[in-house]
Amino acid sequence: MNVEVTPLPGIGVRQDFSIRSGRRIGVISYRDGKFELIMSKQDDPDTTAASIPLTPEEAGTLAGLLGAPQLVSKLARQHADITGITTRQLPVTAFAARTLGDTALRTRTGASIVAVVRAGNAHPSPGPDFLFENGDLAVVVGTADGLGTAADILTGG
Repeated sequence: MNVEVTPLPGIGVRQDFSIRSGRRIGVISYRDGKFELIMSKQDDPDTTAASIPLTPEEAGTLAGLLGAPQLVSKLARQHADITGITTRQLPVTAFAARTLGDTALRTRTGASIVAVVRAGNAHPSPGPDFLFENGDLAVVVGTADGLGTAADILTGG
């Protein structure tokens, strides 16, 4: 998909692309760190029909919602031939501002965190020093039992 990047001098950057209906959808990233989700009119792709201001945290959450399922789906397809192995995306709420090593997840569950999705960006193969932040989603691979326990640990400690 072709993403058009348009510098907005003194404001920030606009990034958008055409969707199947002919509308354009995108994001304006402001210099002050805020974001705006934008969508063009159906009959005029150069005119904005809707815009939604987003805080950095809201933009990160939306990006995670859009990006994490694709990563999990890809990993699930890759593990489809391996009986007993499952991939899930799990919110990391109990370990914000703590490291992956603090979870002792692999030791406690046999499951492994293979990536962390933060603000729509995947951080593959995080090491034990990886520092979790609010809104992170862990992509975890393991058995069904291991993933159930991992979910309990990552959300409850």
